[in-house]
Amino acid sequence: MLGIGTYGYTAPMAKKTVVGYEAPDGVDIRGRYDEELAKILTKDALQFVADLQREFWSQIKYAMECRREAKRRYNEGALPSFDPATRYVREGDWVCAPVPPAVADRKVEITGPVERKMIINALNSGAKVFMADFEDALSPSWENLMRGQVNLKDAVDGTISFHDQARNRVYRLNDQTAQLFVRPRGWHLPEAHILIDGEPATGCLVDFGLYFFHNYATFRRRQGEGFGPFFYLPKMEHSREAKIWNCVFERAEKMAGIERGSIRATVLIETLPAVFQMDEILYELRDHSVGLNCGRWDYIFSYVKTFQGHSDRLLPDRVQVGMTQHFMKSYSDLLIRTCHRRGAHAMGGMAAQIPIRDDPAANEAALDLVRKDKQREVRAGHDGTWAAHPGLIPACMEVFNNNMGNAANQIQTMKREDAANITEEDLIQRPRGVRTMEGLRLNTRVGIQYLAAWLTGTGSVPLYNLMEDAATAEISRVQNWQWLKYGVELDGDGLGVKVSLDLFGRVVEEEMARIEREVGREKFKKGMYKEACKIFTRQCTTPTLDDFLTLDAYNHIVTHHPKPSSRL
Repeated sequence: MLGIGTYGYTAPMAKKTVVGYEAPDGVDIRGRYDEELAKILTKDALQFVADLQREFWSQIKYAMECRREAKRRYNEGALPSFDPATRYVREGDWVCAPVPPAVADRKVEITGPVERKMIINALNSGAKVFMADFEDALSPSWENLMRGQVNLKDAVDGTISFHDQARNRVYRLNDQTAQLFVRPRGWHLPEAHILIDGEPATGCLVDFGLYFFHNYATFRRRQGEGFGPFFYLPKMEHSREAKIWNCVFERAEKMAGIERGSIRATVLIETLPAVFQMDEILYELRDHSVGLNCGRWDYIFSYVKTFQGHSDRLLPDRVQVGMTQHFMKSYSDLLIRTCHRRGAHAMGGMAAQIPIRDDPAANEAALDLVRKDKQREVRAGHDGTWAAHPGLIPACMEVFNNNMGNAANQIQTMKREDAANITEEDLIQRPRGVRTMEGLRLNTRVGIQYLAAWLTGTGSVPLYNLMEDAATAEISRVQNWQWLKYGVELDGDGLGVKVSLDLFGRVVEEEMARIEREVGREKFKKGMYKEACKIFTRQCTTPTLDDFLTLDAYNHIVTHHPKPSSRL
């Protein structure tokens, strides 16, 4: 092809070379090319991810089939229960490998997405641990995920910085920083931008594989005191899923030539079936475990999801489902007893409040709620807790220090043998409380606003003085679905109306108008509120409950780029 040069000179145009990622055989990258991302998506790193996928794909597939089978049984009336076949595990005297010195003290942990400024602020926050999140606090766009890998590599190297142009301020790491844990996605989520042998990669193996490959050596030397990297593992429902993770860890350790048991992980107990598998989960990961965590928001979501076919197990308003509900308290108490019996950390739940800067009285009231919640946790025997915002860390730390003194944890001092008598019925007892029109409205408003932010790349959103992530949005969705399916009566505000499609339609319309007023017309027009409303409304009214809000919404943020015709 000929191009027109200046002054009438015609010169042949240079042949355009398309630059792409150098991928191993059988791996196809469909995400946008970027030179910085290419440093993460190296041929060797992708080969490691592909090897993990190929080795464990059949086991992952089987585990997901078992989830579907369990859901079918629950929908037909079965209840979750302890497995008689693994009684020997629950009654055995085994313990997990000793907790590494680098993570003995985990009194307060902060969580947040793998965004650059967030990572720096969280590591500098004064918390003992920062859990960098590829899961519920992150919208899993190609850019977010891969930039997150770049950010974490810089953080592990100690070189991470961020120039905030608006404030003309440069953020860097302090000399003393929080210990770094990384949470990959759950087993159920695909990575549609990376195809391995023609199939989308398993999202968590991409997150784990790229991070481990690039960082294990530096992490162990700089942060882990010879151990690590450290991870949080989400959304599991059965010990067979923990067993796959254990095999992945062993495979990674073998590849790296490091000692077995170097990698350590905390498992989030955030599904109702998993609470009946806590001993078994720790047992499968006993060489790699540093405890369990009460992922309480997802746990509430899972309660509704597990009992979606049970009309007698309806939740009250979401604000009434706290840790004083019998089924929630029982879950926390049993988790503490199980962990401490096995020599592992029992981590408490998330304080989702965020500082209210323009109202000191409201801010103090919110902080008082946080203190009471943390007081309950530490006195029950938890070794640490979660905070969603750096502003909560001093209050949380003060409560744990006042109760624990100089002790790093309570593993040896709070055995909670009284919790040995907790029964299956205790763990699934019906929640008490009422349902209100304001509850339906709040669910709808929060769900739509969270999803609108998620679709535009933000997975952690401050709404009404709380930090909302996918877990809290899921509660809003499934509760609306449950109330619609069973036509529940709103019995808490004297209205006595039943939830119907007509009523819900009016609520959606009115809450969309309220959102527009609150965020402003310009932001509303530019945002994806209408698209979010369509997705959220469909998911609340569908005859069959979708397993995950984000699994369906993921299709709306996948952007494939053509496969390069040539490579440099």
